[in-house]
Amino acid sequence: MVRTVISSGLAALTLALGAGTALAQTEVTWWHAMGGELGTKLEEIAANFNASQSDYVVTPVYKGSYAETLTAAIAAFRANEQPAIVQVFEVGTGTMMAAKGAVYPVYQLMADNDEPFDPAAFLAPVTGYYSDTEGNILSMPFNSSTPIMYYNKDAFEKAGLDRDTAPRTWTEMEEFSRQLVDAGATKCGFTTEWMSWVQTENLSALHDVPFGTLENGFGGLGAEFTFNGDVQVRHWNNLKTWADEGLFQYAGPAGGADAKPKFYAQECAIFMGSSASRASVIASATGFEVGFAPLPYYDDVIAEPKNSIIGGATLWALNGKAPEVYTGVAKFFTYLSQPEVQADWHQFTGYLPITNAAYELGQSQGYYEANPGSDISINQITRGTPTANSKGVRFGNLTQVRDVVDDEFEGLLAGNKTAQEALDAAVMRGNEILREFEAANQ
Repeated sequence: MVRTVISSGLAALTLALGAGTALAQTEVTWWHAMGGELGTKLEEIAANFNASQSDYVVTPVYKGSYAETLTAAIAAFRANEQPAIVQVFEVGTGTMMAAKGAVYPVYQLMADNDEPFDPAAFLAPVTGYYSDTEGNILSMPFNSSTPIMYYNKDAFEKAGLDRDTAPRTWTEMEEFSRQLVDAGATKCGFTTEWMSWVQTENLSALHDVPFGTLENGFGGLGAEFTFNGDVQVRHWNNLKTWADEGLFQYAGPAGGADAKPKFYAQECAIFMGSSASRASVIASATGFEVGFAPLPYYDDVIAEPKNSIIGGATLWALNGKAPEVYTGVAKFFTYLSQPEVQADWHQFTGYLPITNAAYELGQSQGYYEANPGSDISINQITRGTPTANSKGVRFGNLTQVRDVVDDEFEGLLAGNKTAQEALDAAVMRGNEILREFEAANQ
């Protein structure tokens, strides 16, 4: 359906001149999940695109959280009221791929509308995650992130640590945390967002161990979870031990909402979370200087850690619109890919620069030199060559599985289960969720 949007100022002018009909524009509705400053910046991008041409108007509509936006889009499609574009978080990729007939793959969209689209122009870890088994990109990369380490430089110095040296390994994390607590610099050494994404999924990727079968679900339906292996069990057991000693504080389920407040209040000297939080962390961490570093790893398991994996979201085009709407979508996606647009978005938010050209532009601008640590996420996610274990995880209903991981980790902290028992239960419950997803999408 194409709606005609008329600028009141333009309409008045044309009437005054007796020119007849006003200029018609094709509307492209974009449902998204970004509130606050990110939402304001997103709306600015849409407004700039609208101002750059006169044929199309992109209308952003905030639909709540990532999960709420995905749920709303699915319901809207069933009612034939879907938007042209919907922003879907990375864990919704399996669900979108299984929604046969609902998605207009971006590689096909761009080709059908004669818009330039070179997969090689994008960061390989990003496009690899959102591609099918033939290497075709299914959704438009937009806001991709990866978890990194944030630390309180002033607390480090107070504890007698080098303020410019973050823990590199988990052994050092334990040592640094104990020194911070013993010195009274902070009450705890470290905390974390997202037990599943950061401390289980990325942990597995860094150490090149599988999170599931069929290349972590990339091979399609029929995959099973296997994240109850030796490395994951060792890590969960360590987290339980460190929690009991007061070196680590759990920040809660559903993303660990208490992690940042613990860091801002200087209760914990270190927290691990999304690189996209960089701008807000700098703004909120008043009274101390923030340092940035890659995630730690077990150096007796792997000498050189693999790349971390992405979070964030991409933009999916949904079927059921008029051809002229898709022409507008394709042109908007071309606009989003411009180095200047991507570099500005990346530098403002902390999300990855999704194109190589945007990263190179930032380098030529001197951005990374002027903002130490701002390239940590890029260097970490592009480190080495991705393996089947480090290119990401793609499973249906993964949001539900992450809730299960939180639940089982809380059982471990409460002393109700061992690390092995908790992870075994998470895998078993997770596989039941996968079977339900497969039954609904055969």
